[in-house]
Amino acid sequence: MTVIHEINTAVWLTGLSERYGRRVTLGDVPEEVWDGIALPGIDTVWLMGVWERSPAGVRIALRDDALLASFRAALPDLTEADIAGSPYCVRDYVVDAALGGPDGLAVARARLAARGLRLVLDHVPNHVAPDHPWLTTHPDRLVQGTPDDLSRAPEAYVEIGGRIHARGRDPYFPPWPDVVQLNAFSEDLRRATVDTLVSIGEQADGVRCDMAMLMMNDVFARTWGEAAGPVPAEDFWPYVLPRVRARHPNLLLVAEAYWDLEQALRRQGFDHCYDKRLHDRLLDEDADAVRAHLRADPADQRGLVRFLENHDEARAAVTLPGERGRAAALVVATLPGATLWHEGQFEGRRVRPPVFLSRRPPEPVDEALRDFYGRLLGAATAVRRGEWRSSTPTGWPDNDSHRALLSWTWTHPDARHLVVVNHSGRPAQARLPLPWDDLRDRELRLTDLLTSRTYDREGDELADRGLFVDLGPWQGHLFRVS
Repeated sequence: MTVIHEINTAVWLTGLSERYGRRVTLGDVPEEVWDGIALPGIDTVWLMGVWERSPAGVRIALRDDALLASFRAALPDLTEADIAGSPYCVRDYVVDAALGGPDGLAVARARLAARGLRLVLDHVPNHVAPDHPWLTTHPDRLVQGTPDDLSRAPEAYVEIGGRIHARGRDPYFPPWPDVVQLNAFSEDLRRATVDTLVSIGEQADGVRCDMAMLMMNDVFARTWGEAAGPVPAEDFWPYVLPRVRARHPNLLLVAEAYWDLEQALRRQGFDHCYDKRLHDRLLDEDADAVRAHLRADPADQRGLVRFLENHDEARAAVTLPGERGRAAALVVATLPGATLWHEGQFEGRRVRPPVFLSRRPPEPVDEALRDFYGRLLGAATAVRRGEWRSSTPTGWPDNDSHRALLSWTWTHPDARHLVVVNHSGRPAQARLPLPWDDLRDRELRLTDLLTSRTYDREGDELADRGLFVDLGPWQGHLFRVS
């Protein structure tokens, strides 16, 4: 199963340059650094933000007081040189020369491949920078406005080169000031998107498509109405993705997706979609809500990306501190589907630098947390094989604490594993029914892969009553059953 390690490329290279006392680009990252990225269980690296960033976008950011305040909050000794511009304000799909250019990326991809790792890069289908070449060469690929639109809503439209363009937007938020809106209904844009993705596929093994649901016909029509023109008979991604797969049949396609549109996007051709619902439930809801979420069809769950943080979310060390974060990590690491880990998460970084920045503040390493993740990553690789099945803990009339427990099993011809997590701040006890029908007349040993502790149990008891567990707040077990 896919396990992705997201790296903020500009910030990472700046940190390496400081560590090694020289400018480090993608083409000359030291071998020991690549070795450190090839952690047990990681099979895919997402180098976030490699494309050419927009000078026009940087100028807009430098005039935005709210953005500048967020930059200073994350990096108190901020200088103008630290503001590289947003990686989602793409001027062109060419690797930024400041990061090593196309040749540097090719070297990085080869270094990753030598370690058995795939490379994923970004694509931003919804919008481009205000100085992107298409504004002059192919304006029909963008949503156009009128002088009346600009006069009525100057925050939503911008005049560039004598034409009025709509600013890029998500229908639930104000327009983004540094990007212009592409037109998902434009046949020419659809052909150009195929070409862009094919080009990315020649440089990488996978693509993460930013805000992919914004390009779906019904979403785009609700957002833009008549300004986008007539709705095409075919949806955007069913047009684009088969044509890309014809050129790159093994390209991994990941959609950033929200609003419960994950499975719709899967049906339209994506391999994996973000599971933001699980992220939010682990942060804000109880075990019953998480358990209900996990009742979805296992086939659908295999298409989800589980995560606790990424460049858009607050750091898990802040939102899920201490043992609570370890419990949540055990959950996402052992569920079916893809897993996304964020660079710095394993070390307990607390500052999430805005994506505009190329530098972040130094922070101490949480050695205990790094050791935990080291054990978890290796163990999860061994666990997630075969058939996954959710378990329902049972309790007693005078003790309903079993409802705080989350549990599931993995069954493979050569291995059996059981996961149980107390998703609460109070102790919890339960019996866990096990799905294996050959437990009787056997002695069983349960080995916790996170602590190496062993527990010997009678198979008859487990078959009749299930496994008794007693867990403290935010504690968990990852058992190999033998």
